[in-house]
Amino acid sequence: MNNEVGYATDLFSQELRLLLALLEVDDQSEPTFEQWELLQEVDWSLFIELARHHRVFPSINLKLKELKSAHIPSFVLQLFHRDYYRNTLQMLNLCGEMEQLATLFSGSDIQVLFLKGPVIAADLYGDVSLRTSCDLDFLVPMNKLEQVERMLLLQGYEKNDYITSVLNDWKWRHHHITFNHPTKGIKVEVHWRLNPSPSIEPSFEELWDRKRQSSLISRPIYYLGREDLFLFLVSHGARHGWSRLRWLLDIKQLMKQKIDWTKLAVLLRKHHLLHIGGQAISLAAKLLAVPLKEEVRPILTTRKAEWLAEDTMFYVKRMVNLHSPPVPKDVERYHKRYLLALMTSRQKIVFFASMLHPFSEDAETLPLPKNLHFLYFPLRPLLWVWRKTRKIAT
Repeated sequence: MNNEVGYATDLFSQELRLLLALLEVDDQSEPTFEQWELLQEVDWSLFIELARHHRVFPSINLKLKELKSAHIPSFVLQLFHRDYYRNTLQMLNLCGEMEQLATLFSGSDIQVLFLKGPVIAADLYGDVSLRTSCDLDFLVPMNKLEQVERMLLLQGYEKNDYITSVLNDWKWRHHHITFNHPTKGIKVEVHWRLNPSPSIEPSFEELWDRKRQSSLISRPIYYLGREDLFLFLVSHGARHGWSRLRWLLDIKQLMKQKIDWTKLAVLLRKHHLLHIGGQAISLAAKLLAVPLKEEVRPILTTRKAEWLAEDTMFYVKRMVNLHSPPVPKDVERYHKRYLLALMTSRQKIVFFASMLHPFSEDAETLPLPKNLHFLYFPLRPLLWVWRKTRKIAT
């Protein structure tokens, strides 16, 4: 199969094209002519900013050292090495905390699946220092969520109470809660779902049955099976517009492993993610030169996957950061349309139906006793109009 997907990569800056060219080449491969050519007259400040934004500086550090080019200033190599060293310390710190938490939860018979962090770095890259992580993400059964919260608080973690809820809508509108440890400087995200509504995803029991055990540390650490990990990584990356190339590099590394593509295609169809899987594979092929084998063809059966892949060029070209509010208005508008385009027809129906459910803003506009919260259903349209009217007047 040919990697023919029509993206406007010619509009990329020279620095972004160099970044992609370096990420294309596998370890120990000979430098390409394109890489040597792109090294001429590089804005190294912009290149460094791009590598940091996309969280790929550990891999870039390795590739630049392998190039051994006189065109690369020594200060650039030193800076990347410093960032790499700091990231290694961070990952080792997270490894230690992951082991402590795994021991803590195992002692209380709580099943935990680690989603990202060091366990994924070791699995995909073979070295925890070659992937960045700023926190630990793990998934627990919904009925264990309160117990896990109490245990983390007893360990000195502080809950980030950014979620406000009416009539327990947090259970499906959101998918994780965040805890920070003020002394250790570590953040953990406790998931009860892989993604927020209106996603359709495997149950915890299904994921647990297909789990793998990591050999990263001495005690048992469990994480997602290969096909489930692919499903999670593509849905997560798509939801964020693939605005960081690290997520796409994860897909490239995962595609090198022995994936059961037939089983994966069934999973993606079952959970309405076939177009999302196709989007990720198309992007990996075009931007990171991942070869497309015939066994991948069942996932590339829809043009929607390619259209969605093209839509992500908006994020890649602009170095968009969706995690640092306030997000620019044009980006916010585009992202809303993009998220809607990701949904299937069924998901759009569920999404628009969820808009009829009361929001926390309704309770803020008209505070009512908890036993009267059901009144927010008939009152919601009026409260929405009232807020819009006040906003326009302001």
